[in-house]
Amino acid sequence: MDNTKNIYDLIIIGAGAAGLSAAIYAGRAKLKTLVVEKSDIGGQIKITAEVVNYPGVFSTSGAALVAEMKRQAVHFGVDFTTGDVAAVDFGGDIKAITLDNGETFSSVGVIIATGAKPRQLGFEGEKEFAGRGVAYCATCDGEFFTGKDVFVIGAGFAAAEEAIFLTRFAKKVTVIAREPEFTCSKTIADKVLTHPKIEVKFNSEIMYVRGTNLVKEAMFIDNETKETWVHEVDTGTFGCFVFVGYQPESNVFKGHIDMDNWGYIPTNDDMQTNVAGIYAAGDIRPKRLRQLVTATADGAIASTAIEKYIDDTKHKLGIEIEREEKPLEDNQHGSKASLLDGDTATQIKHVMGRLSGEASIVAVLEPNCEVSSEIRAFLEEFANITSRVPVNIFQKGENPDVEAKITTDLYPVIALMGAGGVYSGVNFHGIPGGHELESFILAIYNLAGPGQAIPDALKERIKNINKPYSLKIGISLSCTMCPELVQACQRVAILNNGITAEMVDLQHYPELRDEHDIMSVPALIINNKDVLFGKKGIEELVGHLE
Repeated sequence: MDNTKNIYDLIIIGAGAAGLSAAIYAGRAKLKTLVVEKSDIGGQIKITAEVVNYPGVFSTSGAALVAEMKRQAVHFGVDFTTGDVAAVDFGGDIKAITLDNGETFSSVGVIIATGAKPRQLGFEGEKEFAGRGVAYCATCDGEFFTGKDVFVIGAGFAAAEEAIFLTRFAKKVTVIAREPEFTCSKTIADKVLTHPKIEVKFNSEIMYVRGTNLVKEAMFIDNETKETWVHEVDTGTFGCFVFVGYQPESNVFKGHIDMDNWGYIPTNDDMQTNVAGIYAAGDIRPKRLRQLVTATADGAIASTAIEKYIDDTKHKLGIEIEREEKPLEDNQHGSKASLLDGDTATQIKHVMGRLSGEASIVAVLEPNCEVSSEIRAFLEEFANITSRVPVNIFQKGENPDVEAKITTDLYPVIALMGAGGVYSGVNFHGIPGGHELESFILAIYNLAGPGQAIPDALKERIKNINKPYSLKIGISLSCTMCPELVQACQRVAILNNGITAEMVDLQHYPELRDEHDIMSVPALIINNKDVLFGKKGIEELVGHLE
C-alpha cells in the first residue's frame, strides 16, 4: 500500500459492551483502532435501568457503565465515528467498510460486534399498533403508560427486568409467558413473582391487539386449559411490551462470512470467523448465555486474539500503520453538576474548530417556564465552551423579526441559523441533551461545514424534493433509537430549504403526544398529520418524502 495514514490496524463495528471491551484492549495494545456505531454507543445494555450482576460493580445503570467504558477506550487512544455500515469488502489482506454516508475506512483486521435487535412476535395487530400501544423498549416508552395497565410478553431476562422497570409507571404489570416458568436467573424471577404490582400468567400467549388509533383490546390464551380472555378499555389505552428475544444485526455481512440459519456468526474459541482477519464478539455470535459479562469477555478475547493476526499481516505486507499518540488523560474535568462534562466540552471544541462556514443559535424562551430555564442554562454553558457559534437568547415577543424567521408553532425553541442569519430549518424543543446532544452538534457541523459525507446521488434526490414538509420528531432523551431519525431529518432540512426538522422532547409537550396518539418514540409527524414510528436512516426517510 502506498498510503497507510488512513488505514487502521483494527476496525470494530458496534459499540455495545463487546465492542467497547474490544476497543479498550486494542487501545491498550497500541493498535490504531476505530469504533463504528450507527447511532449512540452502548447497545442493548445502555437501556438497562439497573446493572447489579457485573462483577466488581455493586450497582449502576447501563448508560453510566457504557459511558465509563467509552471513556476508558478514548483514554487509550481509540477513535470513534458514527454511521451505518452499508457495504464491506473482506476479500483481501486489507479490509474495507463503507458507511451509508459514503465514507470508507480500511483496516488489517475487523471485529464485528453489532449485536442483535428486539424480535417481533408476529401476532395480529403487532405491526399495525407499533407505537400506539405495542412497544419494545421500556426505557424509551414506559413513561407513556403512566397510570395504565401494561402487559409484558416474554419469559426471559429482558422480560423480567423490564417488567420490574415498568412498575415505575404502570398501574399494573401482567407478564404473559408462553413457558411454564421464567428462563432467566432465579434471583430476578423471584423479584418479579413477589412484586406487588406484577401478576404472572405462565403457559399463556397473546393472540391479538385491536383498536382504532390506539390499542383498545387484546386477547390472550392459556395454552393448557385453552381458555381465552380479553382485556379491553373504553377510554385511553394500555400497553403491550414485547420481549421475546433478539435477531442478529448481520444482514450487511451476508455472503462475506459464514452464518448459521438464524443469521448469527459462528466463531472458534478465539472469536475468529471463517474469514482470516474477521472476528466476531458479543450477541452477534450463537451462544448459550447473552449477558453483559459474556459480551465483555468476548470483546477481550477477540481483541487479544486478533492482535497477532494484525502483526503478522502487517509484517507480510511490509507496512507500518501510523497511530497518532494521544496523551492519556483522566478526562475528569469540569463540575459534576455541569450539563456538559469535560469530555463533552473537549469534543464540542474539536468539532466547532472544524467549521468552515457561519452558524449561530437563536433561542426564544417563555417566562416562568422550567424548560426555558433549563434551555438557558444549557446554551450559556455551550457559549462558555466555544465562541465559534454565537448564541442569542430572547424572550417570546421580544424580537418579532427572529420569531417570523423561525416557522414553528411550539415554544420554547432553539433554532439553528446559517450564513447571514438565515433560518436553517432545524430547531429543538427541549434540551438537546442525553442521546440528542450528538444530534445538536452534528446539525451545527452539517450546517456550517464541512459536514458529514453523503453520496452525491442521494444529495441530489434530497435537493429535488419539491414538496414542502414540516417534520416533527417526537423523542425521549433516554431513547437510543431516536438520534438516527433526528439526524436524518436534520440533514434533509439543511439540504432542502422547503423542509423543516423539529426535535420535540415529548416529556415537555404532552399536548402534541395526545393530539397524534403517540405511545412510542421515535415518532415522525409529517406536516402535522401523518405519523411514522421507529428509527429510520436518511435513505429510508428520503424514500418517504419523494
